[in-house]
Amino acid sequence: MIISEKIYLLMEQRGISQKEFANRTGISQSTISDWKRKKTNPAADKIMKICEVLHVSPYELLSDGEPVNYDLVLSRGEITLIQEYRALSERQKDRLRGYFDALKEEC
Repeated sequence: MIISEKIYLLMEQRGISQKEFANRTGISQSTISDWKRKKTNPAADKIMKICEVLHVSPYELLSDGEPVNYDLVLSRGEITLIQEYRALSERQKDRLRGYFDALKEEC
């Protein structure tokens, strides 16, 4: 499997559209389409940003074989929550964890 095929597979697994992928990586949609249509690979200087957006290591993307398919696949909403959580102060994170604990006790 070539790198561009892995990228499309990972985009599908993560529910990322080509347009969203283009916006998040800064790579034009036409370039991304060319990867699939012409069976070409992205330029080396784009690999790190692609890996960041797809949440894979460069090794996973560039190695032979199929990409690792983890049991845990996050939705866009879950990814947003994680990003927002990481932006909180430690005090805010503690408060949020306390709120989650209280919610779990209600179940």
